[in-house]
Amino acid sequence: MSEGIVTASYVGATILFILALGGLSNQETARRGNLFGMIGMAVALIATMSGVTANLGILIVALLIGSSIGLVLAKRVQMTQMPELVAMLHSLVGLAAVLVGFANFMDPERLTHYAGVELTIHDIETYLGILIGAITLSGSIIAFGKLSGKIGGNPMLMPGRHFFNLGLLLGSLYLCKMFVEESATGGGLVPLLIMTGIALLFGIHMVMAIGGADMPVVVSMLNSYSGWAASATGFMLNNDLLIVTGALVGSSGAILSYIMCRAMNRKFIAVIAGGFGTTSGGGSSASVEEQGEVIAIHAPEVAALLLESKEVMIIPGYGMAVAQAQHIVNEITKTLRAKKINVRFGIHPVAGRMPGHMNVLLAEAKVPYDIVFEMDEINDDFPKIDVSIVIGANDIVNPSAQTDPDSPIAGMPVMECWKGATTIVLKRGMATGYAGVQNPLFFKENTRMLFGDARTSLDEVFKNL
Repeated sequence: MSEGIVTASYVGATILFILALGGLSNQETARRGNLFGMIGMAVALIATMSGVTANLGILIVALLIGSSIGLVLAKRVQMTQMPELVAMLHSLVGLAAVLVGFANFMDPERLTHYAGVELTIHDIETYLGILIGAITLSGSIIAFGKLSGKIGGNPMLMPGRHFFNLGLLLGSLYLCKMFVEESATGGGLVPLLIMTGIALLFGIHMVMAIGGADMPVVVSMLNSYSGWAASATGFMLNNDLLIVTGALVGSSGAILSYIMCRAMNRKFIAVIAGGFGTTSGGGSSASVEEQGEVIAIHAPEVAALLLESKEVMIIPGYGMAVAQAQHIVNEITKTLRAKKINVRFGIHPVAGRMPGHMNVLLAEAKVPYDIVFEMDEINDDFPKIDVSIVIGANDIVNPSAQTDPDSPIAGMPVMECWKGATTIVLKRGMATGYAGVQNPLFFKENTRMLFGDARTSLDEVFKNL
């Protein structure tokens, strides 16, 4: 394939990637956006492979292995495990950036291709690609551990952690200077290896210090990092498509992180600094006793309340994902709508463990898009709601965000379901949410607690309807 055709293919793939991002911005066009992205990636792969002359067989074998792994994961991974999968895929992008960076540095023809200022620029590109890739790799692995429950959700707050992070940053800058100087004479491997170790340590420490409540921001942040790592790799390899694609992923991830932070009334630097998600916000048994008694309810009573309602709001959370209750939720929704009861869904921007987690689950269950609303669209409607059903959510419906200035989630915008006539909360028990903060909503006079597994409880409600 000629160079002109390859360039044209790259331009076409870039356009398809932009159309994919545009499509993913809306539920109705998300499927089409995914299709554009897959076609764009196929075009990019074919165009890139056409320029490979040596070891083409090895490349094809590697592609077949990678494709098989991806296909198996797509078939087997449950929707509840999607956040962990995304985090692990980010780690693979970081690993690829590190390996490509070292391979590029060890290229014996590197010093003949570049000299002077060009060599310095190329070395800095290599250094940055490995640095960002290593941070993404280790940070994503820790995020995977936290999201899957293999690592506790509480932040690990090491004394003097900010000075420690500053020391790692200054050390990386000094090592960059050493690497560039030694690289010109054929050296530089030692400072590059030391920096890689520092970057891996930084990624581990950074994500370990971030509490569970900030995990949606962490996922989008690591998504951004993986994009910038890919973009740096593109500069390293002089590949325009990789530069543009990485920049698209990096910038969209950064914008998404900003949206997540705004939804939590948090500053991005505060998230990176860590500390949100401790259990000091009221997770003790004593704090439960101080707040009063909860009023339990049973499935037949829930069904009766729903049938007497005109306006119903369903607020899903991670508990719905764990119980895989989205399908029975859709059945209840269809039954109520058939009885002329207006049912809507309210989605908090940080519900679940990654951005858009609840939207994906509801789309999988074929809940109509036109009854799914973002928090900002429906929060003012709660005084008109007869029954709000909170399915496994905790922090996103916590009134202490507005009433307790000392709460770890103070100032975070929340779904104001307590302003409606009745709120029904589905939970297994009285444990705190991912932020480790006790929820006064459970003790309000107009709140009823339906204890048990969400899917089992909703099955009973559906039978009684």
